[in-house]
Amino acid sequence: MKKIVLFLAATLATPLLHAEEPKPAPNGITLPEGYKNWRLIAVSQRTENQTQRAILGNDLAIEAARAGKTHPWPNGAILAKLSWKQKNSDKFPTAVIPGEFVQADFMVKDDKKFAASGGWGYARWLGMEQKVYDKPDIAQECLGCHGSVKDQDYVFTAPVKLP
Repeated sequence: MKKIVLFLAATLATPLLHAEEPKPAPNGITLPEGYKNWRLIAVSQRTENQTQRAILGNDLAIEAARAGKTHPWPNGAILAKLSWKQKNSDKFPTAVIPGEFVQADFMVKDDKKFAASGGWGYARWLGMEQKVYDKPDIAQECLGCHGSVKDQDYVFTAPVKLP
C-alpha cells in the first residue's frame, strides 16, 4: 500500500515539477514573479482593438505613483499591462467585461541598461500560455507609440487618483 501511495504521489507531482517556466524576452527580461499580486495603477481601453487593460505596478512603481513621482519614474519601477478582449456581459448586457486574455506587457525602468530606449526595457508574453513575444526589436516596436509620450517618461498611463 505504501508503494502505491508513493507511486501515485510521484506520478501526480511530476507535471508540477516539470511545468515549463515562461521563457525570458530576447533582451533578458524575465516574467516578473508575483506580478499577478501587484496593485492597480490605472485601467484603460483601446477601442481600435476592443481590449481592456489593467495597469499594475511593483512596490516601487506604486510608491512613485501614489507620491506623484513619475516624471521620471524611478529606476527599478516595473509597470505591467494585462490585456483582455472585451465582451458584453451575458448577465448585464450593457456592461462590458474582460473576455479572453490577450497578453501581459511589461516596462522595466533602468536608465543605464535600457538607455537606447528611453530608459525602459519592454517585454511581452502572449495568451494564457504566457508564450514569450520573441521579436528582438520589441523596444523599437514599442517606442513607435511610446515615443509620442517622451515628455511623460514614455508612459501613457496616468495613475488614477484615489480618494
